[in-house]
Amino acid sequence: MLDDARAGRPGGEARAALAALDPEALADLLNDDQSRIAFWLNIYNGVVRGRIHADPASYLRRWRFFGKSTVVVAGRHLSLNAIEHGILRRSAFLVSLGYLRNPFPSAFERRMRVRRVDPRIHFALNCGARSCPPLWAWSRETLDGDLDRATEAYLTSESRLEEDGRQVRVPRLLLWYLGDFGGLNGVRSLLQRHRVIGPDAHPRLRFGPYDWTLEAIPPARTAPMDSGGNPREAQV
Repeated sequence: MLDDARAGRPGGEARAALAALDPEALADLLNDDQSRIAFWLNIYNGVVRGRIHADPASYLRRWRFFGKSTVVVAGRHLSLNAIEHGILRRSAFLVSLGYLRNPFPSAFERRMRVRRVDPRIHFALNCGARSCPPLWAWSRETLDGDLDRATEAYLTSESRLEEDGRQVRVPRLLLWYLGDFGGLNGVRSLLQRHRVIGPDAHPRLRFGPYDWTLEAIPPARTAPMDSGGNPREAQV
């Protein structure tokens, strides 16, 4: 599906196959968080790119773009919000900064959602905007290392030290999902871990603006670099 979207193909066969999946068989296949994260990241990114390619004007009404049911997986109609916040963020409410969760998720959501929220997904979800992280395909086998590299690449490119290091401007994603990252101290720890700030630094955080300008659909790209700095072929 993701390959179809990036190549400008309709992707009808892939969508039909997704819709026809048996929910029990899918749940058995996605039997750990690595499998679930890789699968649902690829679905989300493929749906976004497919919709933008088919109807770029639909992106102008973003609440509808992300909130309307747009793909069927194992017989279940899902919106992009349902995939991101219901499954990948474990039933988080959209506008709660990551601190509140839906106490009454559907049976499908409970069965498919991750057991533990991995905040690195925010550097893997490509929403189509210019400020979004780059578009990659994700594989269970290499997920952990790829997410680390994607996180570091995005934070490095989107963060800036200011006022002689007393302040750091960081991506607005870190504010929108503050609870996922463990609050302000969790954000600083993340920046330290990925060498955006020094290990003992404690700068003020300034959250930069988010550019919702629609990004041009890129050509197919390889997955993030491997541990030796070599490009690895993308897998779906």
